[in-house]
Amino acid sequence: MDTVNISTFKATCLSLLDNVRKTGRPLLGLKHGKPIAHILPPPPPPKTESWLGSFRHTGRVTGDIISPATNESEWDALSK
Repeated sequence: MDTVNISTFKATCLSLLDNVRKTGRPLLGLKHGKPIAHILPPPPPPKTESWLGSFRHTGRVTGDIISPATNESEWDALSK
């Protein structure tokens, strides 16, 4: 844990807070050698669910999915 005097913290507040966020190390603010503030990094953002596989439970098979949808005699490509 890093420590900093409150006067130094006041002068360099933004850079110290950025450092806490980037490194994840907490910061302890001291006034006359006694702790007065404890600065913690923010928690990690919640993970969003991936869109991949989002429809995996929504489909339903209602018939034969292997055989052709129409009779082969109706196909124009086979009539030549």
